[in-house]
Amino acid sequence: MYKTTSSSLLRAASSRSPLLSSRSSLTQSSSSASPSPPSSLLGRRSFGTSSPAFRSLPRWSHCLHSRPSPFRLSSQIRAVSPGLDRLERNFSSMASEHPFKGIFTTLPKPGGGEFGKFYSLPALNDPRIDKLPYSIRILLESAIRNCDNFQVTKEDVEKIIDWEKTAPKQVEIPFKPARVLLQDFTGVPAVVDLACMRDAMNKLGSDSNKINPLVPVDLVIDHSVQVDVARSENAVQANMELEFQRNKERFAFLKWGSTAFQNMLVVPPGSGIVHQVNLEYLGRVVFNTQGVLYPDSVVGTDSHTTMIDGLGVAGWGVGGIEAEATMLGQPMSMVLPGVVGFKLSGKMRNGVTATDLVLTVTQILRKHGVVGKFVEFYGDGMSGLSLADRATIANMSPENGETMGFFPVDHVTLQYLKLTGRSDETVAMIEAYLRANNMFVDYNEPQQDRAYSSYLELNLDNVEPCISGPKRPHDRVPLKEMKADWNSCLDSKVGFKGFAIPKEAQEKVANFSFNGKPAEITHGSVVIAAITSCTNTSNPSVMLGAGLVAKKACDLGLQVKPWIKTSLAPGSGVVTKYLLKSGLQEYLNQQGFNIVGYGCTTCIGNSGEINESVGAAITENDIVAAAVLSGNRNFEGRVHPLTRANYLASPPLVVAYALAGTVNIDFETEPIGTGKNGKDVFLREIWPTTEEIAEVVQSSVLPDMFRATYESITKGNPMWNELSVPENTLYSWDPKSTYIHEPPYFKDMTMEPPGPHSVNDAYCLLNFGDSITTDHISPAGNIQKDSPAAKYLMERGVDRKDFNSYGSRRGNDEIMARGTFANIRIVNKLMNGEVGPKTVHIPSGEKLSVFDAAMRYKSSGEDTIILAGAEYGSGSSSDWAAKGPMLQGVKAVIAKSFERIHRSNLVGMGIIPLCFKSGEDADTLGLTGHERYTIHLPTDISEIRPGQDVTVTTDNGKSFTCTVRFDTEVELAYFNHGGILPYVIRNLSKQ
Repeated sequence: MYKTTSSSLLRAASSRSPLLSSRSSLTQSSSSASPSPPSSLLGRRSFGTSSPAFRSLPRWSHCLHSRPSPFRLSSQIRAVSPGLDRLERNFSSMASEHPFKGIFTTLPKPGGGEFGKFYSLPALNDPRIDKLPYSIRILLESAIRNCDNFQVTKEDVEKIIDWEKTAPKQVEIPFKPARVLLQDFTGVPAVVDLACMRDAMNKLGSDSNKINPLVPVDLVIDHSVQVDVARSENAVQANMELEFQRNKERFAFLKWGSTAFQNMLVVPPGSGIVHQVNLEYLGRVVFNTQGVLYPDSVVGTDSHTTMIDGLGVAGWGVGGIEAEATMLGQPMSMVLPGVVGFKLSGKMRNGVTATDLVLTVTQILRKHGVVGKFVEFYGDGMSGLSLADRATIANMSPENGETMGFFPVDHVTLQYLKLTGRSDETVAMIEAYLRANNMFVDYNEPQQDRAYSSYLELNLDNVEPCISGPKRPHDRVPLKEMKADWNSCLDSKVGFKGFAIPKEAQEKVANFSFNGKPAEITHGSVVIAAITSCTNTSNPSVMLGAGLVAKKACDLGLQVKPWIKTSLAPGSGVVTKYLLKSGLQEYLNQQGFNIVGYGCTTCIGNSGEINESVGAAITENDIVAAAVLSGNRNFEGRVHPLTRANYLASPPLVVAYALAGTVNIDFETEPIGTGKNGKDVFLREIWPTTEEIAEVVQSSVLPDMFRATYESITKGNPMWNELSVPENTLYSWDPKSTYIHEPPYFKDMTMEPPGPHSVNDAYCLLNFGDSITTDHISPAGNIQKDSPAAKYLMERGVDRKDFNSYGSRRGNDEIMARGTFANIRIVNKLMNGEVGPKTVHIPSGEKLSVFDAAMRYKSSGEDTIILAGAEYGSGSSSDWAAKGPMLQGVKAVIAKSFERIHRSNLVGMGIIPLCFKSGEDADTLGLTGHERYTIHLPTDISEIRPGQDVTVTTDNGKSFTCTVRFDTEVELAYFNHGGILPYVIRNLSKQ
């Protein structure tokens, strides 16, 4: 099916520079390597109403002719940026001072004139660059452009050019992304942190206005809408009204942030899913900033930021605290990654979808092992993959394990840019720049071999229909094997592929009454069927394919059972337009797939309540009910508390499983239902051909739809525009608020770094096995009625119906600390098989909620640690999965391995990440979690090295060695300061 060859990638010690002190944001800006404008020139960026001084300023435009004159813009901003004249003087002299000024050259237009100037990689005349993967060339260009021999040095540039030799040595490089992307679940705590940092600067006697984004920040509100109302023509409006009722305070806070902070754009609720908006509208591909051309690159506080990689834009997810530092001008410190070359050949068979392909790719990459690496796709199979198909693959990079799944720009990319309404002149500029800088792939020309760290190959003809589940995205199941796999899951012991249902109970039928009519469910019955998430709702072929399945089902007389909660949440208004134009939305509505809103919905746990009688039938009869969704995450407890089995599937298959009403079906041999005249109907009779889908896509997806959609969202919506916000730049915290609360991160902070903290005689708060996700650590979904967070809310007069979700409460540290480790499906070995958010308080032996136990340890001055298995912190890039444990008093996590973003988040919050040595874990070492742990880490930061070994001892005489997962010198600096944000504040305050 695929083949693998590997070159050895050896980890070796690398030479490190001394710990750096950072200059102020203004100094960084003025010493940036390219003559890019100071960020103050970009202004405050918001949709809808904003302060009068900025309301007329255009957002970043895709059209070159509509870029504002820098002189006009400068004069508008000068009133609020007194240092602008000095900054402009610095920028005017920059070209002559730049270390690589000799390769700063002009890009001419074909008809005369110029597009702008750029740093030319070919002008370096270095043959090593020709062999670099395209993704590494983007890192190289950024390093050259930003080279100031302080934050970015010529030695850093040389490391990247010499990638073939340096990457295996795990060398450290700085990277300055072009922009930052946020969604509201992660955006609210980010803006809370920025507001709190301004207060801290004030208390330290420094200028609070130094806390301002220096790169464009785009925040899309898409995570708050819930599926309260479904199967209704009025669902969109009803759900949006409820969304605003619940989240008015959060939305007003974000709107305040868009006016209080410069260079921040907030896209209002109801506009679409962040990654589709990024793909269709926000993505620049190439920036043209005051005549300087450079590749678009982005880091985002959502792990699926990688979707933009399908557009040839280098982007990946980071923790919220790391994103905040990037906003404030700090270069990201990263290990120069290896790059896996993934060759695609052949063509997908008739009826196979992009979802089938991405689930196959996920399984291959998980098996190969790509954590911390880039994956770059190439080969003749690329010509048959639409941009939407590529974006679907890139979207699931977090599930695959890689940092980025990159598709270099080619003719398919350019066609998509035109389709989505980018101007011809913009597309011409993008192509000309990328060709001139050897960053464009033209498959009509001979291809030069590029060097990769290892190689994979997949023949697209081998991809077959499949789904994934029931508990993890990478547990792929070929559709033809689904029935057998399901029955195996019923038989198997409780685990990722097991529910341990006794044989005699597997045929159990739960009878109930639904709206006065008899109904029944069994193990495997589908109770939620959702076309949802960024992964698939941006892809016209699978969305229109779902519509064709619905139409054919209607034509044959099939109907989804009324108790199944069906929903359709498009990624943007464009989807609605082409579903309506094609006439297929009518048939989706008939099957219950009415549009419910524009946001992530079911994929992030915002599935809303299922019918009370259905829920009672599940709980009273211990039924393993199923959800089928076109999402990217299906971890336990995420989709809905009552669906223990959750399967990822293409939108057409979501409709098919809804029609079947069960996952316990073999579509090849069993009918999907009974149609007109009592005839059996099989899936093959309602499944559209590839040609049918292509024909509808061609006639229904038009450029004007994209232009009209994004012109309208820039105007906001009535509910958003009516929100009133204060104009002051310091936030007035309301102590009674249960949504926005001033966090304690900088309480009693002084200018002197606290230094490394020791861990002595610590108790084990939790003892975990493998694959503990950020959903386990910090759930985003429902707040359970008997949880510590619920108690906190009720004590403050909040009714249960107004609890909202943990995700929506991420601006309140009190609730999020109580919600840490509150997932109802969490398995803690200290509880001896009992599932749920509890632990044993070791000194007393009492079983308590995790929060209550943590507070008892904290109040008695006891340190705590966590033991874990492999892949600790996988899943969403939730910074609260690190903030919450820190607030609970956790000092260290000892695991077999960490997910990349979560490890970074732990470091950013001052928690020590430690890895067991290969072949060892808590079980092999005989650790039960009842011991007390001392981590023998030096108390002088100069005596700690990235990746060094340390000894851990226990009070019962055990001793073992771990690797400290501070991976760079910069991360050691963060640890010395107690975290990344105190580090930034102290350095900015010194200026």
